[in-house]
Amino acid sequence: MTERSLLTLDDWHRAYLDGAAPRELLSAQAASLGRQDAAAWIHRASAAELEPHIAALEAQLSATPNRAELLTRLPLFGVPFAAKDNIDVAGLPTTAACPAFSYLPAANANVVQRLVDKGAVCLGKTNLDQFATGLVGARSPYGRPVSAFDAQRVSGGSSSGSAVAVARAEVPFSLGTDTAGSGRVPAGFNNLVGLKPTPGRVGTSGVLPACRTLDCVSVFALTVEDAAAVLAIIEGPDRQDAYSHFQPGPPRLPGRLRIGVPVAPDLSADYAPGWALALQRARELGHDVVPMDFTPLHDVADLLYNGPWVAERHAVVQALLASDPEAIEPTVRRVIERAIGLTATETFQAQYTLRAAQRDTAAVWQQVDLLMVPTAPNHPGFAELDADPIGVNARLGRYTNFVNLLGWCALALPASIDAQGLPFGVTFIAPENADAALARFGVAWQSALTLPLGATGARRLSGTAGGWPAAEAMTLPLAVVGAHLSGMPLNSQLTERGATLREATTTAPCYRLHALRGTVPTKPGLQRVAEGGAAIAVEVWNVPLRQVGSLLALIPPPLGLGSVLLADGSTVHGFICEGYALAGATDITSHGGWRAFITSQRRA
Repeated sequence: MTERSLLTLDDWHRAYLDGAAPRELLSAQAASLGRQDAAAWIHRASAAELEPHIAALEAQLSATPNRAELLTRLPLFGVPFAAKDNIDVAGLPTTAACPAFSYLPAANANVVQRLVDKGAVCLGKTNLDQFATGLVGARSPYGRPVSAFDAQRVSGGSSSGSAVAVARAEVPFSLGTDTAGSGRVPAGFNNLVGLKPTPGRVGTSGVLPACRTLDCVSVFALTVEDAAAVLAIIEGPDRQDAYSHFQPGPPRLPGRLRIGVPVAPDLSADYAPGWALALQRARELGHDVVPMDFTPLHDVADLLYNGPWVAERHAVVQALLASDPEAIEPTVRRVIERAIGLTATETFQAQYTLRAAQRDTAAVWQQVDLLMVPTAPNHPGFAELDADPIGVNARLGRYTNFVNLLGWCALALPASIDAQGLPFGVTFIAPENADAALARFGVAWQSALTLPLGATGARRLSGTAGGWPAAEAMTLPLAVVGAHLSGMPLNSQLTERGATLREATTTAPCYRLHALRGTVPTKPGLQRVAEGGAAIAVEVWNVPLRQVGSLLALIPPPLGLGSVLLADGSTVHGFICEGYALAGATDITSHGGWRAFITSQRRA
């Protein structure tokens, strides 16, 4: 396997299982960066900067020579990634595409540290619209990255370099940020998956703010499986981020979806056929397409740059703007200077307007399960942009600006390639905390279309399945039988750790269930038997691997974790009971489950 065939997380995983050396693979990958578009990168890590990370991987291999075991513990072992240059990576400069603003962080951003802890290696920092202000990717003194499909067209921004690096297979995934669409528009222009989580789901400590109350860290990848796997690692509470508020959400959407779409979308003539094809494909997948009036959403979108939220951008750079205004890119400076003169009264009035809109637009989710929009209304060229830098940029946010203001999550996906070989993308939008369910849908969408991955030309990678995203490989399926069931006293021990309900099912018919004496609250004991058993109701929860240890520490004797055989013949980990505690316990197998037993006790 050569370094150019390493496109997805699965490819990297297989390479290491087959005996590849991390030093060889990472050195070759690092040497390839920027060969096709040097402007995608602001800082490429040198051999000296990479050496400590490669040495750490080699030490891990020496300590755990069983590679399968090592890759289970470190699922991103030796996998390279890129970080947008407003995200801190220890030892690499953060510039936000402004040399005068540059600083050298001593610590990793929360998201970077989570990735490093799972074995990933950052190869460098990518270009962006300065201070993450723009959707075009051209507002940087470090050069203008171009679309991976047409050098005369913009790459999209502000996460320009992060998108181009993945589209050109320089890294299998990258980190961007998304306030107004910066993690979605570049995905659309470069035939990528762009995952924008629910605001607060991924901590932003160590990320230079654009609008701190709205900012999200986003993920670019070639497949939804990879984007979801990365999200499973970087999501979760961040004690250093006051806006972090991770909450688990529904694991699945209904099988047949109601997909809301704009009645008369604002599209360029060359994008109209792609949109028509996307509508057709949604219907072919068995979903109902529901035309809707998007005016209320566009009204919310207008608040982002025409309201006081631009003052958040001013708050980040006000000292530089006062001391050295020429250091700021001219168009970026024009945008940020709009904040000068805004009053507290205007700010509160806008907040009242937004709160009312949040209340009113929440009703959308009673009518539909998802929204589908064009990721962008058009794909401008550089000549068009240079003639109207503000107007062209503003139009690109037509279907992205409202999402974070409303607290929703979004997933940008490839939809088609036109006759000229240019990609067209759509974005699916879901309610807050429906990230996992949205990813499941995204896997089905991408699997059905089988489009080329990025600009690689590869249509399907060996070993890539069309099932649930690899994020589930980052979790431990855990069968619970008693007080950890949904709505029961100890269920919060699961939800606080980001566990999500996978399914309600039963064990195989080879178990007895007992109510244990002397436990508070009363706990069940699940016992496997050779004969005389029955099927016992259980719930299977996906528990993030990083949280299993802390959950295990809360389990008192005589309970513990063992293997539980389910009705479908599969085996998962689950709560079991030590045999000594069953003496004197009450056999409650006839109730079929703990919830039914508790209900019977209340009636009694």
